[in-house]
Amino acid sequence: MCCSIEITVGARSSPLSKAQADEVLQELKAFHPQVVFHPIWVETTGDKDLKTSLRVLDKTDFFTKEIDAMQLAGRCRISIHSAKDLPDPLPKGLVMVALTKGIDPSDSLVLRDGESLESLPQGAKMGTSSARREKNIQALRSDFICVDVRGNIQARLAILDRGEIDGLVMAEAALIRLGLTERNRVPLPGDRAPLQGQLAVLARSDDEE
Repeated sequence: MCCSIEITVGARSSPLSKAQADEVLQELKAFHPQVVFHPIWVETTGDKDLKTSLRVLDKTDFFTKEIDAMQLAGRCRISIHSAKDLPDPLPKGLVMVALTKGIDPSDSLVLRDGESLESLPQGAKMGTSSARREKNIQALRSDFICVDVRGNIQARLAILDRGEIDGLVMAEAALIRLGLTERNRVPLPGDRAPLQGQLAVLARSDDEE
């Protein structure tokens, strides 16, 4: 019998990222049962900096910088990311070695229980930090006012539940992965982020194994 192989895995420390990493690792284990994976959870710049608006960022390393550096330094063999959060281009020395088929790539507008698009007041506040999503929100109702909302999924939903905003745009994939599909929501029309719902595995370009 072949001896086991141990591989360290870098990923963000948020509950969603942990669920994403587990999803990928379960698939990898199905094909490589001899591999033992050791996750290393990392808080990145994007997790700590809750003031910078994502509207001003393009395909940067805002959510991957610390993991990229750790990987290039040899402290983890692979890393797992939401594919849409990857910088473009990838840092020199890193390559994508796998991309999952993914799950529902759509966006949803989450509302409080009992609310609907028709029941919301004029000028209701919608939480999103994306110019693309803001355009799609305005297609639902042009009077909606969009405001930046940052933090992990649970923190943003808490802002909605406290009544600080009236709606919150979420990736449907995030709600599915965190078991939050009982939330009251409506589909958001319009275009979607490329690779939304898909997960990427990165490795060092010199790591042939």
